[in-house]
Amino acid sequence: MTASATNPTEATPAAIDTISGVQSAGNDLKRALKRRQVSMFAIACAMGTGLIIGSGIGLLRGGPGSLLIAYIITGTCVFFVMTALGEMATYIPMNKGFSGYASRYMHPALGFATGWNYFFKYLVATPVNLTASGLIIQFWRPDLNVAIWIATFGVLIMLVNLSHVNVFGETEFYLACIKVVTIVGLILLCFIISAGGSPSREVIGFSYWREPGAFAEYLLPGRLGRFLGWWACMYQAAFAFLGTEVVAITFGEASNPRKTIPHAIKQTFFRIAGFYVLGVWALTMAVPYNSPALIGAAKQSTSAAASPFVAAITIANIKVLPHIINGSLLVFALSAACTDIYCASRSIYGLARDGQAPAIFAKTLKNGVPIYSVLAASFGILLGFMNAAKSASVVFNYLLALATLFALLNWICILLSYFNFRRALKVQGVPIKTLPYVGYFQPYGAMFSMFISMLVLIFAGYDAFIPHFKPDVFVLKYISLVIFTFNFCLWRFWKGARHVKPEEMDLTTGYYDFSFGDEADPADLSEKADRVSIPETRLEVTIGEGAHTQAK
Repeated sequence: MTASATNPTEATPAAIDTISGVQSAGNDLKRALKRRQVSMFAIACAMGTGLIIGSGIGLLRGGPGSLLIAYIITGTCVFFVMTALGEMATYIPMNKGFSGYASRYMHPALGFATGWNYFFKYLVATPVNLTASGLIIQFWRPDLNVAIWIATFGVLIMLVNLSHVNVFGETEFYLACIKVVTIVGLILLCFIISAGGSPSREVIGFSYWREPGAFAEYLLPGRLGRFLGWWACMYQAAFAFLGTEVVAITFGEASNPRKTIPHAIKQTFFRIAGFYVLGVWALTMAVPYNSPALIGAAKQSTSAAASPFVAAITIANIKVLPHIINGSLLVFALSAACTDIYCASRSIYGLARDGQAPAIFAKTLKNGVPIYSVLAASFGILLGFMNAAKSASVVFNYLLALATLFALLNWICILLSYFNFRRALKVQGVPIKTLPYVGYFQPYGAMFSMFISMLVLIFAGYDAFIPHFKPDVFVLKYISLVIFTFNFCLWRFWKGARHVKPEEMDLTTGYYDFSFGDEADPADLSEKADRVSIPETRLEVTIGEGAHTQAK
């Protein structure tokens, strides 16, 4: 039996999912996330412990100048990754996550490797964040076992993810609001301290940039040591920004995606400039990189004592605030854990929709929740109980670092998919100006981001060789490449998947499903559609014998 469509509007969702091996009936997510929820989710993903805690390690190793430069470069890189992703996501909004774009626009094996990377990344991150929440509470109640809070918070975040997606959206919305207030408050506090608003009334200004200096030496003395200090800041900045692109996972459940997605993407620039760059700038004015308080913070791991912003408060001799910040850090950890389950569940759901994971993970409840995907993602909660042993905590720190490198690889996969997407538009004669959203300075910005991402990934293990070779660090920093390559080759040779050629890429199926926004004025729709020139596609589906799409 063969079904065919002579134009894009006849390519039904059922036919599309038959290609993936999964029927669409009863397996669709609900587009119920409002624009304000998606926008605040973008903020919630972007602002994590990498900024409020990890920035202190970068300041200690590289100094204020290196840290600020690294955040500006990495922030620019992330912005172009987001705008590249935004072009693909607004052109054909998909509910399959990053793996869906990689499979459709670049290579099915790349989609397989990307999707599973994201799933395992967030599966590992969930217990780490839950453990962090328990250790944060030990700041007040050291007599209570961390396992109590892992179980309590684990059940709560699982219930949130099993509820209607709007419940998840509202939860993250309010948690993100608390994050914003916290970050803004800390930035203002650092500026006030620098301007002489502390109890000591000392005006600091940029004196810490002059003494002890703007650039610190790391691992080696002299210029090479200062360069290594800057590179350590680049790696830390990459860790701080990881998660910014995760807002794209919500695009499959966003109402009116062609309006919601550009709005969320555009806010990325203001988040990067306002929270990251301004935040580290304020921090460098309030804390010298050789401060004993900062060195002590770097030796901590989770509680308020680990934050360089608390080091600034300690130096300024301000009381009480560490307790308030500790409570805010608890919000950061719980928000991250809740997001981890959401991202992991949508990643494996997208894989199942593409036939790259068991079909059961594509099943959804009537409220649109992928029940089995959420349960699979919640398995990470059980792993959190392993942290009762100190040795297990060390293992989890290794796994978190591994997850960070996996995410960096996925930036590269997004950019590879984007480059092939742009080539297909050119080959098939689709004018760039007809795209629902066009990123600033693209595709040149994506080229810059690819260059920076590759450099950070390749030289992430520099500290494995200096001052002497450390096998465990080397394996940790580069095993992600081995696993990623294995996943790619597994799907490539097992399924015989091939690269998606630009001239054969399907640029029409699903294009008109969200024509110019769900809330577009019908009177304007035909006029806008007339201005879009898209090649016709013939879709042939042969049930029981496979399927293929040919672009005419």
